[in-house]
Amino acid sequence: MKKKRPIAVDLFAGAGGMTLGFEQAGFDVLASVEIDPIHCAIHEYNFPFWTVICESVETITAREIRDFSNISNQPIDVVFGGPPCQGFSLIGKRSLEDDRNALVKHFIRLVLELNPNYFVMENVPGMAIGKHQKFLQEIFDVFARNDYQVRTDYQILNAANFGVPQTRERLFLLGAKQGLELPNYPDFITQYSQHNAQLLPKTPTVKNAINDLPEVNNYPELTYQDWVIADYGKPSNYVKNLRNLSHLDDDYSYYREYNQQLLTSSLLTKHTPKSIERFKHTLPGKIEPISRFLKLHPDGLCNTLRAGTPSNRGAHTSPRPIHPFHPRCITVREAARLHSYPDWFRFHVTKWHGFRQIGNSVPPLLAKAVAQEIIEVLEIIPRKLTSRHRLEREDLLSFNMSQAARYYNVHSKIVGTRTRKIDKENHEKNQYIF
Repeated sequence: MKKKRPIAVDLFAGAGGMTLGFEQAGFDVLASVEIDPIHCAIHEYNFPFWTVICESVETITAREIRDFSNISNQPIDVVFGGPPCQGFSLIGKRSLEDDRNALVKHFIRLVLELNPNYFVMENVPGMAIGKHQKFLQEIFDVFARNDYQVRTDYQILNAANFGVPQTRERLFLLGAKQGLELPNYPDFITQYSQHNAQLLPKTPTVKNAINDLPEVNNYPELTYQDWVIADYGKPSNYVKNLRNLSHLDDDYSYYREYNQQLLTSSLLTKHTPKSIERFKHTLPGKIEPISRFLKLHPDGLCNTLRAGTPSNRGAHTSPRPIHPFHPRCITVREAARLHSYPDWFRFHVTKWHGFRQIGNSVPPLLAKAVAQEIIEVLEIIPRKLTSRHRLEREDLLSFNMSQAARYYNVHSKIVGTRTRKIDKENHEKNQYIF
């Protein structure tokens, strides 16, 4: 087998959960497309050696993706992404003709234009349920008409089966050019249980994930900033990898230098005395009846961390779990640990954007497991890297929407136009694949 860094493109990049997972598996994700300039800024901070393109998939072309990045005319090994589905129209017309599913349609268009050997599409499990399966069949048919094959035995993968201390299910579609071997779905990460005399999923617990983190209420600086130099506790084996204290043999990511005493993404939440009392008297693993927040059980898994809604859909905050040991909601950093993000990875300084960036993303370890199956069929050994990178552009972490839009030279209302209808000319241009 030859050693190389295969080339990937992320079409719905967000802060970079899938990008990081594919990097850890050995890919160079040379181009990432994201419409939200605040997410773009966070992505650029964490992946300074690649290109983030702040544009909608509805308007960008494959040629622009190649020209704006270092891909140029190089062959692309895999294109991946999770196009949001805002609705499945099943009456009177095909689902792919429904404007609410335009992002799926443009994901397909860009895969065909970029012409990769493989593609991965991630989405909500509901797409594979009941009548929505008709939508999946339309996707399979479009790819088949354009010389791509898709695994029709599609699977819903739970992040908890791949080393992530969170119950989170996502549908993954795996595809390849006709004539190439289709990748398999990843096997669970398992360990032998002497108690049950069988192999069980090897999943860290909530306590394994966050118990070494400093208690944020002990640091008054965190009332006005999201970082502090702090004293950490003893790390679990799961946390050693996230803190750069040990390195997995199958981790091919670029090494980021950072101060290991630095606690980031930990801005305090101000709770009322009544809320604190309610949180305190809620049993672990139970829902607090007024807020409807779940109190995490230290020996269990985190419930699915959700993103809330963007500004063009009301800016609603998604419920955050209650810490298992302290009467407060978890911090962005604690959520990141429960999502398998390493500690060097930073998010927007505000809690609202930070939680949204985590909740919208695929856990990196889940993405890595899928990406390793692509590596397998590519029949290569990823090249380990010796270079070290210091993440220095901290100004990118605190942009508001106007600042981020100016930085990327886009309109400040670009997110609000996400679901707009494409103009007639673009519509006609893109009909050829359907």
